[in-house]
Amino acid sequence: MSETETERRAKLPEAARRALEEADARRIEAAKADPLPTELGGRDGPEPVRYGDWEKKGLAIDF
Repeated sequence: MSETETERRAKLPEAARRALEEADARRIEAAKADPLPTELGGRDGPEPVRYGDWEKKGLAIDF
């Protein structure tokens, strides 16, 4: 028989339960936030800031 999420959390230490509750609250707040506007004239492909480098015209620049 599978445990529910509530049963699993009940077995965790108090600090872990508190951290999970805080993370849940942050996720709820993030879902309520307005979505970011669409970038006009932006770059194609993955976000360069996320991956730590920027490539333009064949040259890669690391931050």
